[in-house]
Amino acid sequence: MKKKDFLILFLILLTAVIFRLYKINIPLADLHSWRQADTAAVARNFVKNGFDLLHPRFDDLSPNQSAAGLENPEGYRMVEFPLYNAIFALLYKNFSQLSLEIWGRLTSIFFSLIIIALIYYFVLKETNSRIGAITSSLVYAIFPFFVFFSRVILPETTALSFVFISIFFLYQTLDKPINRFTEFIFYFFSIVFFSLSILIKPTVIFYILVLLSIFYLKYKIKFLKNISFYLYFLFSFLPFFLWRWHITKFPQGIPPSDWLITSVNTYQGLKNIFFKPAFFRWIFFERINNLIFGGYLTFFFLLGVFGKLKKKLLYSFLVAAFLYLFTFQGGNVQHEYYQTVILPPLAIFVGLGVNCLSNYKKTFISPFLTYPLAFFVFILSFFFSFYKVKDFYHYPPELPQIAKIINSLTLPDDKIITDRMGDTTLLYLAERRGAPSIYKDPDELKKIGYKYLITLNPEEIKKIKAEKNYQIVFENNQLAIFKL
Repeated sequence: MKKKDFLILFLILLTAVIFRLYKINIPLADLHSWRQADTAAVARNFVKNGFDLLHPRFDDLSPNQSAAGLENPEGYRMVEFPLYNAIFALLYKNFSQLSLEIWGRLTSIFFSLIIIALIYYFVLKETNSRIGAITSSLVYAIFPFFVFFSRVILPETTALSFVFISIFFLYQTLDKPINRFTEFIFYFFSIVFFSLSILIKPTVIFYILVLLSIFYLKYKIKFLKNISFYLYFLFSFLPFFLWRWHITKFPQGIPPSDWLITSVNTYQGLKNIFFKPAFFRWIFFERINNLIFGGYLTFFFLLGVFGKLKKKLLYSFLVAAFLYLFTFQGGNVQHEYYQTVILPPLAIFVGLGVNCLSNYKKTFISPFLTYPLAFFVFILSFFFSFYKVKDFYHYPPELPQIAKIINSLTLPDDKIITDRMGDTTLLYLAERRGAPSIYKDPDELKKIGYKYLITLNPEEIKKIKAEKNYQIVFENNQLAIFKL
């Protein structure tokens, strides 16, 4: 890394920030708002009730998100360790001039900048190609799919950042000569960040392949006889196993996850997609080719994959990404945000493809046309991707207004029911706790403490009016609020 590299990287990071500030202040109702709302609700409850990281709570008190089908009156949210949530909750508590949602997005943006910087570093170190490093980091910095999922209120980007920092520290142990104390420091920080990364989001564990590759590069096959290798992973995984043991005490707060491997939820119920043609079409054509790469960028990615590298470490990033894809096939097809985990390797190998083209430009086409054509392909790919991704920012404009009505007509401690088929977005926007669906008869829900039923379904409104004698607190052409 020379002075020129730091200047280039600064400009790339500045560009990345500018792109990620697009619509940063919109209500939390954009794509995958239900998942973002659950994450933000944990942070909001930290602000309200104190930072109890061992007992994170969100707004859904129903059994909708409980694998055991249990009522969840305390609203426990026992999934990933809530470090990401705590970070932006703490920022909001101390600097409340910005909203909690903006702080959540800014936190994701900050950690995405670390990923961009480390992509640049690894590509430069492994290939000695500034063109490859610039392209790889620039793809992650500006391409629409990368941008959107680097500023959502989800823990994936933070976890990715931590695992990349872990890889960075372990990578430093390859430098020679290195004294024992310095090596210990590098090991220590690598362990800490890898441990935190899998606590924040366990799916980043597939990047263990990169860590194993570094051990192999350092010790060759003798790493299996090295005690430091076993201690490294023992201390890395111990906090994760302790956390998983802890959350088993709260089954009502653990959502179902077995479907993530094999199935997708359709209007006909769960359908098995494991290694079915539909999986390959959705992931490799619809998502990676169209959404992420905008079509034409796939050429550079494939060129990077099949191009010859003198150093092989970067391939371990790609293998880790594909192992993740083929393991969680259901989750990756069901939700776009699951592809966040594979974005860094995709960007890296696009950069390697451009580097390969630059090295052999005389083989492909006239040298004078190579770079202009490559630039033209990038521009086309960017706009084709943006054409699809721009809809991710859209949200129903009436939803925040409905939330304000609910907030003004109910008390903060009132438990409410929203007829949203399990979507917790309205609960979050209204700043109320309760159930995101009418999962049992309203009379039974009344007995367990629910006070208001909110429905946006005209048929449901007619049904309740005909069958129940509830007071109508508010009604217009969009919703009705019934007092139970």
